[in-house]
Amino acid sequence: MTRWYEGPLAAFDTETTGVDVEQDRMVSAALVVQDSPGGRVRVTGWLVNPGIPVPAEATAVHGLTEEHLQRNGRWPAPVMEEIGRALAEQSAAGRPIVVMNAPFDLTLLDRELRRHRASSLARYLENVPMCVLDPRVLDKHLDRYRKGRRTLTDLCEQYGVELQGAHDAAADAVAAMEVVRAVGQRFAARLERLSPAELHTLQAVWHAAQARGLQAWFARNGSEESVDPAWPLRPEIPAQAA
Repeated sequence: MTRWYEGPLAAFDTETTGVDVEQDRMVSAALVVQDSPGGRVRVTGWLVNPGIPVPAEATAVHGLTEEHLQRNGRWPAPVMEEIGRALAEQSAAGRPIVVMNAPFDLTLLDRELRRHRASSLARYLENVPMCVLDPRVLDKHLDRYRKGRRTLTDLCEQYGVELQGAHDAAADAVAAMEVVRAVGQRFAARLERLSPAELHTLQAVWHAAQARGLQAWFARNGSEESVDPAWPLRPEIPAQAA
């Protein structure tokens, strides 16, 4: 029987105007699908005119300028509709969806759907719940005592995955998918008996524990920074998400 990390997977990634999921906007996104390791990757990409200024700091990360997005990007409303439907279609097909640091990308998508479609990600997925695999959560739980950062670039180096064109949504999505396959292979003895649906549930528990640990670390170091334990989607904050 094919193990989940050797079977069909999808992956989703975004590039944005910043790191505030409540206020920042999507400028590009990609959904990639692969039926087996090493197989052909099918890519759907979106370029978005966010309708707000694109900070130079954001452009320095992903290379997308405000002028380029105004000239070539689409209006957000139809893009968000297409993305919501695309994720629902992958979920209906039974494909787990890899999302690196899922609470960021999925929460930002949810806020964009609320902003431009008067809807939510949950509404698109109400009949086909999404099964998420987050390489950051998986790696941090399975190799918890390894020191160092756990960005996508770090995880690619750790698991021998080539990352071409970092901070391009499609390239990052492909790399995150390959990292998840590599995590599955490396920790097969602990993962192969678990279904993706079971892993989805466990990751919510693992992420909450990881968040509590990070919050305690901040407290010990005198930082007031808050860590949200919710995964894979942060709850709406009505006053900010409007």
